[in-house]
Amino acid sequence: MKEIIGVYSNLDAEYDVEIVEEFFSHYSFMIESLEPLIIKLEDKEHYKNSINEIFRIFHNIKSSSGYLKITPINKLVTLGEEVLEECRILEGSASVELIDWLIRLSDQLKIYQSDLELDCDNFSPLNHNIIKVPISYIKNK
Repeated sequence: MKEIIGVYSNLDAEYDVEIVEEFFSHYSFMIESLEPLIIKLEDKEHYKNSINEIFRIFHNIKSSSGYLKITPINKLVTLGEEVLEECRILEGSASVELIDWLIRLSDQLKIYQSDLELDCDNFSPLNHNIIKVPISYIKNK
């Protein structure tokens, strides 16, 4: 009978422990900083800096999760990065639709963090509402 190994233990088994711990530490810090940045998107004055910072967080998580082959996290932040790439060229405050979608994405990243902390057998299923990418990025005037 094959022994079931959790997602975090599997990383520890395949990669240097220090690399895994560094990823988890940075990942935890970055996802904790997401929600305040997302809320700031409502303010036209903070939009540009916040959207760029959220993009940078997604990009950093994408790079490190790609290296560690953590596919669910990598795919999720890649989607976020693609949406934000379009948002970075826009001016104004974010639409409610975009903010709600980014909050759902942030919540899913927190769920994945919990899956790692609990060393679950698999990552939790993706919230199907994340697949519904927002149509409108900027609040109508």
